[in-house]
Amino acid sequence: MPQAELRLAASGGKLNNARGNLAMELAKPWRDELGYLKARLLEASYGAELARRFLEAGMARNAAGKAWQAWKALLAALALKEREALKGVFSGVKKLRGGRRLSEADWVVAFMPSTRVRRVAQILAKKYGDALLMYTDIALNLHEYQYNGPDREGVFSRYPDDEAAGEDIERLLRGLEDMRRQLQ
Repeated sequence: MPQAELRLAASGGKLNNARGNLAMELAKPWRDELGYLKARLLEASYGAELARRFLEAGMARNAAGKAWQAWKALLAALALKEREALKGVFSGVKKLRGGRRLSEADWVVAFMPSTRVRRVAQILAKKYGDALLMYTDIALNLHEYQYNGPDREGVFSRYPDDEAAGEDIERLLRGLEDMRRQLQ
């Protein structure tokens, strides 16, 4: 699918043309659940494809970053479907720009901050199984590796070399496909 079509599909049919560039406007989950869900699933799919291509090209750290982003997008899609369960844990209120207030659960679904990813996965694992939590741990390890690279001593990264990270990238991509099937 050409990039403009991806952006059009992911935006729920809205394109911004700022300075001659196309930019995706992600549907807000509290306004357009179906548009948000479709956008996140597309993001997960395309992120996984990029991760595969980067890995094939020997760019393990780039592949790790795309695999991480794809996993976060999938978690956001799953979290949208389980928003009520999230409200029991994320019960606060977040203040957005312009003073608008948003439930913390909706904020987590919309932004899926890395600081909340593991807790969200624990909640989602109750419905989708423990494998989701295992894949989330792999995704978090790959996120760390993306920034710190390999480390034979294991101080800055859990991966001693790119090959070890590559194994987990492939494992995460297989898990992403398994989880995506559960949504369809």
